[in-house]
Amino acid sequence: MNPPRVIIAGVSSGVGKTSISIGIMKGLMDRGYRIQGFKVGPDYIDPSYHTSVTGRASRNLDPWLMGEDGLMDSFFNAMMDADVAVIEGVMGMYDGLSGKDDYGSTAYVASMLNSPAILVIDASKSARSVAAVALGFMRFSDVKIHGIILNNIASDRHAEYCRDAVEGLGIPLLGVVRRSRDMTLDERHLGLIPTYESSSLHTRAREVAEHIKDSIDIDAIIGIIERSSREKIPSTNNIGDKYLHEESGKRLSVCVALDESFNFYYADNIDILRRYANVIFFSPVNDHDVPECDMLYIGGGYPEVLAPALNGNTPMLKKVKRLAEDGMPIYAECGGLMYLSRCIEYNGNRYDMVGLIDADTFMGKGLTLNYTEARAIRECCTSYVGMMLRGHEFHYSNLDVASDIRFAYEMYKGKGIDGTHDGVLLYNTLASYMHIHFSYKGVVECMLRACSSYRRR
Repeated sequence: MNPPRVIIAGVSSGVGKTSISIGIMKGLMDRGYRIQGFKVGPDYIDPSYHTSVTGRASRNLDPWLMGEDGLMDSFFNAMMDADVAVIEGVMGMYDGLSGKDDYGSTAYVASMLNSPAILVIDASKSARSVAAVALGFMRFSDVKIHGIILNNIASDRHAEYCRDAVEGLGIPLLGVVRRSRDMTLDERHLGLIPTYESSSLHTRAREVAEHIKDSIDIDAIIGIIERSSREKIPSTNNIGDKYLHEESGKRLSVCVALDESFNFYYADNIDILRRYANVIFFSPVNDHDVPECDMLYIGGGYPEVLAPALNGNTPMLKKVKRLAEDGMPIYAECGGLMYLSRCIEYNGNRYDMVGLIDADTFMGKGLTLNYTEARAIRECCTSYVGMMLRGHEFHYSNLDVASDIRFAYEMYKGKGIDGTHDGVLLYNTLASYMHIHFSYKGVVECMLRACSSYRRR
């Protein structure tokens, strides 16, 4: 199986990879292709734009989080009923875990999938220099760059200069996208605003895609994609073989917080849970009760932005705390951790939250952004003692925690909550800054055991 595929790489962050990617997705969809979007790296937000345009849940491809087998499994499984994979890269094409090699980078994933790449260059502050930039990327490694797209072109004259410069490189110029303030995607402190937050953002994503596609040579990209299907990808085993078989009897139920405040989830994580449990969504912002279940999963998001609404939903705050005190397994990541704390301080205001964790959350000025690795030092709903976990952390907030807080993780890589530990452990609740991918070895088995133990009480 060699699905047709293409990777949209950038020379750096902020060059417009997401806009270009959704434009290409829309152009291919207009030709009748079923498109599956992917995002290299641990990003939650950019995939929401893919999903808004394609109508299919976009997937992440991250060898650090998922392991290489997990990455390949996710890719092949998602492509079972799709025609073309459009894969948006992360940061600059060669930016990965370190400066010594390209592990974890867009280039690394392109090599894993033997995929052609298209390079996006922001030409807003250059002209002939775009050719020098392109040439450097083309010669830096063996990854095959099959075309260039120039973004943020100011005028016809600017476009002419750039075209003339690129012409001698022997590589197709696949698009010249004009700068347009009306066709930009809105951002806030963690990057683009997720489209989950409002229908207007869904609409915006589709409008931008419609605008961008007309500036790109979709037919030339189809040719690149069709040739990619003749390039072999290493085979993979079925992901289902890695996990526990579904237990007989009544299925477990996991309630997942999903609304405008909590929406940072890997699509694969939800799918993995669905193999063994009924997944029920609820809203900490809008609902007043939690459906009957065996576990709560509260992901990341922007609880600081929705803090007034979360604070105002007193019945939900009380119910979540009561379930935790009753011993229900609760797994909370980043935004979920903030929600379970005493309060969130944001824009000079204090908003009381669940109050389960003896800690206050406040917004810092510096971004914490790392891949993480941790060892479990206490048994919890994601791990057994001694188990190693990989993940990532991505936040501006900090926690002022009590001195007697019990932690589940000792950090080997990354910052965690206090610089050396992460994962507050209280009752049967685990709340951490670290986000993990459930395809990582052992995680889902521990979750299922925690659910089953709670049900059998």
